Amino acid sequence: MTIQTVATKPFAGQRPGTSGLRKKVTEFQQPGYLENFVEAIFQTLGNLSGRTLVLGGDGRFFNRNAIQTILHMAAAHGVARMLVGRGGILSTPAVSCVIRKRAAFGGIVLSASHNPGGPDGDFGIKYNIENGGPAPEKITEAIFANTQAISSYRISDAPAVDLDDVKITTLEAMQVEVIDPVADYAELMGRLFDFDAIRALFARGFTMKFDGMSAVSGPYARAILEGMLGAPAGTVINGEPLEDFGGHHPDPNPVNAAELIALMSAPGAPDFGAASDGDADRNMIVGRSIAVTPSDSLAIIAANARVAPGYAAGIKGIARSMPTSRAADRVAEALGIDCFETPTGWKYFGNLMDAGLVTLCGEESYGTGSDHVREKDGLWAVLFWLNMLASTGKSVEQLVGEHWARFGRNYYSRHDYEAVDATAADAMMAALREKLPNLAGQALGGFRVAQADDFVYTDPVDKSIASRQGVRIIMTDGSRIVFRLSGTGTEGATIRVYLERYEADPSRHALDTQQALSGLVAIADGVSELHQRTGRQAPSVIT
Repeated sequence: MTIQTVATKPFAGQRPGTSGLRKKVTEFQQPGYLENFVEAIFQTLGNLSGRTLVLGGDGRFFNRNAIQTILHMAAAHGVARMLVGRGGILSTPAVSCVIRKRAAFGGIVLSASHNPGGPDGDFGIKYNIENGGPAPEKITEAIFANTQAISSYRISDAPAVDLDDVKITTLEAMQVEVIDPVADYAELMGRLFDFDAIRALFARGFTMKFDGMSAVSGPYARAILEGMLGAPAGTVINGEPLEDFGGHHPDPNPVNAAELIALMSAPGAPDFGAASDGDADRNMIVGRSIAVTPSDSLAIIAANARVAPGYAAGIKGIARSMPTSRAADRVAEALGIDCFETPTGWKYFGNLMDAGLVTLCGEESYGTGSDHVREKDGLWAVLFWLNMLASTGKSVEQLVGEHWARFGRNYYSRHDYEAVDATAADAMMAALREKLPNLAGQALGGFRVAQADDFVYTDPVDKSIASRQGVRIIMTDGSRIVFRLSGTGTEGATIRVYLERYEADPSRHALDTQQALSGLVAIADGVSELHQRTGRQAPSVIT
């Protein structure tokens, strides 16, 4: 076994951010492509002697190949110890959990989150730091710079490592420990939630369906829900991780989790439904004939947080991404705690959690979490809802209805225009920004604009500034329209339009969401000229 230095060329890689590098599998399969990015990570990290790193992914196509490459490169760079999930499997929140519990230096996550998988699908890689969260911008920028400059990479020519048995082996001088991917995470969940109460709930005949979407959350859900909590066998559906996610789009929303929505809307529906995504960091909560919006889910969890043992002392604060509805703000006000509005990206929450300013965090894109790890956590959110249901004896519908009666309802929806020509999308956003100074005070379709800006965030911890984070049009009654370009896709641009309208009157809480927001939809199109500029007459997905 020898360490080889392989000549390579710099590549014009995507500038990695919170989501790391995401590209088509076929791009990662190019000679030297993955190796270049991994070499850039190791060069950025510097001397790794004596360091422990965590490695795992969501099981999508190319996951096993990438793990072998990374292990052999880690050995060549002097890493002392690698902790790898059995079969190459580790959910994104589990990676964060293991980094924190085992005091690792950091970890490499292999996933393209909720993007489709398979030979023609997507793949991704990102680096998480020692707090368990996504690398901050100073590290991702350094990685990007290194991808532009490297001329070679170092790799061991040793045989492949057996990933399928929990054991310790060596690769060159590096120790490789294959770990149970679920154990550390399950132990943490058992400390946060009242498992006895949830067991009793299932023992009373409570029924549930959890859709693993043929992705990585399946083994975690089966071990915890069916194994530790006594849910009947078959509670978890689509629970086997598949390299192509069964040909489905593993994004837990009412469109892509149509099977679960149909089950929960049928006669004799289960009491509770939930789903998670490709790497298990997102969640969807479903009651009988009601899908809870992520914004409402965050707010309801915050209002009921004390029912869970891990949060019995109360919460320090709440953080939400700017496009997420203001439902959580109303809860924070009632609790007398701060609610922070951040740009989209879990790294912004990490600073607030590390500083002890917030306990709960959420994004409108079906991501919810807390300071137990530094990633959003799909199964954690599902267990929180189960704890609420067990402790209150109420249904999802009752909890949501009572929350709206107390705090009012924030009608909310996101309209996604996917794979839009990037030049057209950029031009639309540029033209929209030019209009902002003239929008304040204008009357638009029955609303009056109170504020129009391009969101700028100053981090209260490190005072860093993030600008151009999304165009906001805020009405005098609190209604909002937000426009953002998303960076999670791998084809063209995705334009996201977020629409929010607050309704205090309980007699008006049963309106159809899209009907309630129709006036804002018309304003959004008129102001942005989205349909005219992109040629799209309707969103690709409405959630």
